[in-house]
Amino acid sequence: MKISVFGIGYVGVVSAACLAKDGHDVIAVDVDPGKIASINDGKTPIVEEGIGELVAQVVREGRLTATADTKYAIDNTELSFICVGTPSAPDGSVGLKYVEDVCRNIGGALATKSAYHSVIVRSTCVPGSTERCCIPALENASGKTAGDGFGLGYYPEFLRESTAIADYYDPGLIVFGTMDKPTEAALTALNEALPCTIHTTDIRTAELVKYTSNAWRAVKVTFANEIGNIAKASGIDGQTVMEILCSDDKVAISPYFMRPGFAFGGSCLPKDVRALRYLARSTGTKAHILNAVLEANDAQIARAEAMVEASGEKKVGFVGISFKPGTDDLRESPLVALAARLIDKGVDVEIYDPFVQEAYATATPGAGRGNEGIPDLEARLNADIDDLIENAGTLLVGNYYHETIERLKTATTKQKKVVDLARVNREMVSDGSYNGICW
Repeated sequence: MKISVFGIGYVGVVSAACLAKDGHDVIAVDVDPGKIASINDGKTPIVEEGIGELVAQVVREGRLTATADTKYAIDNTELSFICVGTPSAPDGSVGLKYVEDVCRNIGGALATKSAYHSVIVRSTCVPGSTERCCIPALENASGKTAGDGFGLGYYPEFLRESTAIADYYDPGLIVFGTMDKPTEAALTALNEALPCTIHTTDIRTAELVKYTSNAWRAVKVTFANEIGNIAKASGIDGQTVMEILCSDDKVAISPYFMRPGFAFGGSCLPKDVRALRYLARSTGTKAHILNAVLEANDAQIARAEAMVEASGEKKVGFVGISFKPGTDDLRESPLVALAARLIDKGVDVEIYDPFVQEAYATATPGAGRGNEGIPDLEARLNADIDDLIENAGTLLVGNYYHETIERLKTATTKQKKVVDLARVNREMVSDGSYNGICW
């Protein structure tokens, strides 16, 4: 392919050089004469492992050149990557001036180009930026429509400085969103040889995946540091603790517990987070992350409470009351906490939970164990899910039971008000009567 790369910084240089190495003809575009001269002389404008040799090679072979002429770059390529910076503003917002300027310049060049051309944003932008900033700038300058008159996509990068070339060829994650099939096909072709699953989605989702990835990396660093601080204060080697933890790829380092939904509960997690926080306090160590974990967990319960109240109904049917499906354990169940708060506000709460129901029906020792919030829990249980659905003004789906799935799907299609904390139907998104807590 013939590709232009706008912005000769870390991402731009690595992308341009690697694309050229893969056999594509690449034109790098920048406003900095020094960077342009450096590339055309076969030298790298950045310091990065292996990039000097790679730039020299692809320039020598005639596959990478640099220019300040946007029109020349657009006229002589079929695909453009925008890799300019998005610096943080004083208020924390993202500065999109450079992205908007480049889009305006590209749009001006597209105005006189008859061949189809795809514009792909790689700069890190918050969700909605491509739609609010890039599309208007491109369309106004070109007189064409995105997705029809020219292609458009968002394709975030996951390059780490110092290992950027290695990351380019094995990024761990490939995701992009496009408005048109030609752009999707081009990005698929560029990535299909890489050892990663290609995730195609909408542009806003791709934008948020990038921010989520970076935020998650930051959380990992700060969490590891906090554990390290607590460990040191306790006479323990924190690095050894984290090395052992990271050997668990079944749960600790896995997709488990990474599904947005309701709050955590049970006999272990709340108690142990509090205990670790107490250990930190007893050793004079700050526990910022652990404090935030408990605060955020309670906030998720409050969020669900507000959603039920917003439904305006005073009779609510809970599907699930134990802390997770498959058990009758009510210890620190966030659903018990939620139901108790609603009951205190005068809401009539009825509950379907087959495991809790069975524990009471068979007089299982410890039936209702851990229930400290609903004194009349047994009286509120209803073993008939259809009856509960019929009685309820609002359904609160807290746990996911296979025998209830089809009935709950039917309820959502009958305009029954539903607050879903468990994602009973992946195809459902929040609308007038159905409201998912995180979707």
